[in-house]
Amino acid sequence: MHASPPQAAPRARAIAFYLPQFHPIPENDAWWGAGFTEWTNVVTGKPRFAGHYQPHLPADLGFYDLRVPETRQAQADLARAAGIEAFCYYHYWFKGKRLLHRPIDEVLASGEPDFPFCFCWANQTWSRAWSGRDHDVLIAQDYDDADDTAHIAWLIDAFRDPRYVRVDGRPLFLVYLPESLPDATALLARWRQACVDAGVASPYFCGVRTGFSTLDAAGIRALGFDGVVEFEPNRKHFPASKNATGHAVSLLQRYLPARWYDALRNSRFLGDRNLNTVVDYAAYVSGRVARAPLEPTTYPVVFPSWDNAVRRTSATIIENHDRAQYKRWLDDAVSRVAARAPDERLVFLNAWNEWAEGCHLEPDQKHGLAFLDATADALGVPRKVLP
Repeated sequence: MHASPPQAAPRARAIAFYLPQFHPIPENDAWWGAGFTEWTNVVTGKPRFAGHYQPHLPADLGFYDLRVPETRQAQADLARAAGIEAFCYYHYWFKGKRLLHRPIDEVLASGEPDFPFCFCWANQTWSRAWSGRDHDVLIAQDYDDADDTAHIAWLIDAFRDPRYVRVDGRPLFLVYLPESLPDATALLARWRQACVDAGVASPYFCGVRTGFSTLDAAGIRALGFDGVVEFEPNRKHFPASKNATGHAVSLLQRYLPARWYDALRNSRFLGDRNLNTVVDYAAYVSGRVARAPLEPTTYPVVFPSWDNAVRRTSATIIENHDRAQYKRWLDDAVSRVAARAPDERLVFLNAWNEWAEGCHLEPDQKHGLAFLDATADALGVPRKVLP
């Protein structure tokens, strides 16, 4: 009997952002109603114009609950079969209070699934922005030295897990809003020292650069971050909107103060007039493929689709997504990191399961496994057929 040849390693280290929201918590019960999860919004999806793909409904995994271990294992199996190396869990820490933490707590405690992971600290204030009341604060993000000490102590325990993603031996940790930290340089220095004192390697810190970032990649690195993750979608990267309503919303964004725009964008006034920003997916991809080369420690993000119509009155809809365009973009992202040392060939995927933003690699009822197949193709691995 001949041993089968070893499978080639993926061409890049693909890490998928992972939303741990799909289970009820007391806070969401109080804010949004008993039993609220993302599925509550997802099932309300309706087309807003001819050809608009809504609702996005799950296929293989169904309307799952992340408290169920078998669900978490099935997710890991699907991701691994497509060549995805790890999940990047959104981590919600508000001065010692954690939210949506049960799934990762059970992953840490049980050792299952045996699938790599890392964290992105979503250091945002939570508000009722989904319903157009973005200044109605539900829980504020705040900072102080004592809390920073408690936070890194908790993280150090997670960094010790052998499944935690490392870059050159250093645990990878993302901060979603690096500019929001009162003194990022001092904080990162204290956290690095705390890790070294605890016998853990100094973390590989990455700041996320979004459409709301005030700094360029060099500015984020100057704060003390080792790398920059270029988050997508980013409104600054939008091609011309497909229709007049989308163009009108873009003009509002350009000329109104940000606070007024945010309030108006989610208002019933715009919603009643179906003023959605609609962008063609292939045009978006073409713009990203044509951009300048990435700096050495800047990491690309690729998304398969985007449509937040179930969350927003005036939605952002990136339509006509398909696996061929997605693969074209992921091929390009992989090529941009190919010359780097193997550990630094990071490519982020947005997202594994952002169902309420129409942004998911998990199979849906329209596309099935198409985007996971395209992921495997771009990463150069044969997607394994699961039992």
